[in-house]
Amino acid sequence: MKEIAPTGKLRVGVVYAPVATAFFVTKDADGRPHGVTVDLANELAAKLGVPIEFMVAPNSGEVTEATSAGAVDVTFMPVDDERKTKVDFGPAYYFGESTYLVRPGSDIRTLADVDRAQVRVIGIANTTTIRSATRALKSATIAPVASVGDAMAMMRAAQADAFALSKDSLRPLAATVPGARILGEAFHKVGIAIAVPKNRPAALAYASDFMEAAKASGSVRRALDRAGMQGEAVAPPGR
Repeated sequence: MKEIAPTGKLRVGVVYAPVATAFFVTKDADGRPHGVTVDLANELAAKLGVPIEFMVAPNSGEVTEATSAGAVDVTFMPVDDERKTKVDFGPAYYFGESTYLVRPGSDIRTLADVDRAQVRVIGIANTTTIRSATRALKSATIAPVASVGDAMAMMRAAQADAFALSKDSLRPLAATVPGARILGEAFHKVGIAIAVPKNRPAALAYASDFMEAAKASGSVRRALDRAGMQGEAVAPPGR
């Protein structure tokens, strides 16, 4: 208890976007977050018997830094090597694929079409997705943006040709830009996992046990279903 909720409450970092996905949450009129990670965090706090406090950020980079600094006790985020130097990850609850949303009227049809000179690609700053896209792209120009909302505004204004993000996140977003298309190929596959600050072994063990139990009991399945993701699979045990 001391390691996972050292202040007597569970401080949880979540990331908001215009639509809820396996990772992103939405906010109601009062600013309260709702979504898969919120449901899981509330269940964890109830199991611990402590109140919960949410840090709601526009991108996962901010939550990573807050967790690394000890301002957040538990979070959920895509796993990558850079992040592993800042936080400790437990099991994944979901596996996602990253690809591109391309603007209306674009001739981009494949991943290869994206990697051309004069193609403008955007991604959320300091995230697994933009780091992976940057490694994959050799000729296109890639630029960071602060949030999903900013990225979608740029897509609607034709200020970018492609937006790099997970497929599950792009599906509801594509509907808000008539004529935009999601590429079928993926340039990156990643697990979204529970995470805690480094050097809290007891907290990591507790969070890991919680996540495996949540997958086995159906809690993750129910959280995905409530978010409208009935067709998305829960990560298998031990992953």
